[in-house]
Amino acid sequence: MIGYVCKYTPIEWLEAAGAQMVRIDPRVTAFPEADVCMHPNMCAYVKSVLEVMAHEDYEGLVLTTCCDSVRRLYDVLKERWPDRFFYLLDVPRKVNDFSTGLYRQRIQALVDAWIRWRNSHGQPDTDTADDGLDSPSCGRAAAPVSAANAYENPVQETAGDPVAERLREKLTRLRAEAALTPPPVPEAALQIGLVGARCPHSLRTLFEEKGVRLSFDLTCTGGTRAVLLAQVLDSGVEDATISPGQITYAYAAALLNQLPCMRMVDATGRGRYLDAFEGRLDGIVYHTVKFCDIYSFEYARLHREDRFPLLAIDTDLTPQCEGQVRTRVEAFLESLQARKAAPSARRSASSTHYPGGITMNKIYVMGVDSGSTSTGAVIMNEKKEILADAVIRTGAKTSESASRVLEAVLASAGIAREDLNCIVSTGYGRVSIPYADRNVTEISCHAKGALYFFPEVRTILDIGGQDSKTIRLDGTGEILDFAMNDKCAAGTGRFLEAMARTLECGIEDLGPLSIQSQKEIEISSMCTVFAESEVISLIARNEEKTDIAAGVHRAIASKASSLLRRVGILPELMMTGGVARNPGVVQAIEEKTGCRILLCDKPDIVGAVGAALFALEATGASSDNNA
Repeated sequence: MIGYVCKYTPIEWLEAAGAQMVRIDPRVTAFPEADVCMHPNMCAYVKSVLEVMAHEDYEGLVLTTCCDSVRRLYDVLKERWPDRFFYLLDVPRKVNDFSTGLYRQRIQALVDAWIRWRNSHGQPDTDTADDGLDSPSCGRAAAPVSAANAYENPVQETAGDPVAERLREKLTRLRAEAALTPPPVPEAALQIGLVGARCPHSLRTLFEEKGVRLSFDLTCTGGTRAVLLAQVLDSGVEDATISPGQITYAYAAALLNQLPCMRMVDATGRGRYLDAFEGRLDGIVYHTVKFCDIYSFEYARLHREDRFPLLAIDTDLTPQCEGQVRTRVEAFLESLQARKAAPSARRSASSTHYPGGITMNKIYVMGVDSGSTSTGAVIMNEKKEILADAVIRTGAKTSESASRVLEAVLASAGIAREDLNCIVSTGYGRVSIPYADRNVTEISCHAKGALYFFPEVRTILDIGGQDSKTIRLDGTGEILDFAMNDKCAAGTGRFLEAMARTLECGIEDLGPLSIQSQKEIEISSMCTVFAESEVISLIARNEEKTDIAAGVHRAIASKASSLLRRVGILPELMMTGGVARNPGVVQAIEEKTGCRILLCDKPDIVGAVGAALFALEATGASSDNNA
């Protein structure tokens, strides 16, 4: 079993030579091997591939010269496992007849190297033994791999190449399979484009789960292979009279003529391809890998042109980031779906009172916001009146805290579980609420909940237990943009808890303490561990608790201000989440941004209120559906 990582890999040619090719889709939890032999800032994908090679049963790996990180990976692999088959295929960066001939010969050298390695390791391909493929020289180009030879005779070959004949048969079979009718996709489905660096398979699975139509995949391993192979056959190589050299030359040409990746000299074809989707595409998800900057220029251009709704996600390809990716992608899809909806079905900046004139039976709905630190719940009636709310500590198990908050809010409202018409969950634990009828991301719920309290709000800052998010709305309440800081607890409730513990005071006391500050102290680090050490040093210098607390809040304000600038601050600005109960943080953010902050009485239930409003819409009783 031989792995590959790039769409320019000659998969079909190697399979025709007897190799079993598998695309590497790493899903690792840590990088112990990479931490030993690679720089810590090496591309996360490259480090993940090294972990796969260390812990899974691959005979080898075919790499391409796409970046310096991959070249470094090749060096490490050859050194650590010299008996395996590792090959670095040099892909031309230009597309013309000269480069095609050169690429064909380089691929031929790769196939020959694979056959020699397989034979030397006692692994003859029984399916091809009768064709003479056990000969180390079988299929090798007659002339040396040189630029001059590639230019003079791009299809020079050894007559009767059995690998090329098998390649022809394989391409013909694959094109027939590709011609089968694809499964139908609902007409109302969102049409999304996927662009950027190599992305985890879980992202594509999420699109399928949400019923999204993936219009194209311009990632490193994306693209429609069937279209590529059809180009080879359409060039006439299906004809039995065509020579093996012409087959392999047409195949190399088709590989090079794919929609270019960003390493190619001329990548303008990507932009022209996207031009064709303008007006037909609902949005683009742009995926990048941690410490990979090859695609940053393209993302910056797309963001600047602002032709498509754009979501940027950056992952390290570990399962730990999948929850964050799911939240971002689902929120993006929800906002796109709202844009496609009819105006009467869109969210409106309605008041807190249900308009009269409509007669209906009594309706009770519930929204539950399952966060990392606390779980909140709200019960609302058909008039959008909040009948009861409850907030409890989440604890070690989401399902248990969800059950406890359900009991608490039902008791407060004085109704039974059977009286609830619909329950919607939100927050990081939304998919783990067993009694919820549906779940909605916290992005959408905080937007809807904020509008419930302040119809004039246009920017929302939510600081919760372990993440922060900013949301920008238009005049109708549609989500225009959002950003999340969910890879570190810096500037969140957890951060404040650690600082309060170090200062030996309750977290509820930090705000009042900081307001009494008489001296400005700077906390330079936002890392919870480093900031805690910094606070300990300040205590050792006999600095006042009040001044230290104010310094902590100013550090949080700087972090929040940076996040707000990513989406743009439009007045009015509202703050939600448990940290909004801290007057010191609120004051520091107001001073940093120069904006007045709107606050409701219970900022930690805003997400649950939004979830309850979504539940009310699901029953058909919302004013948005009856206006």
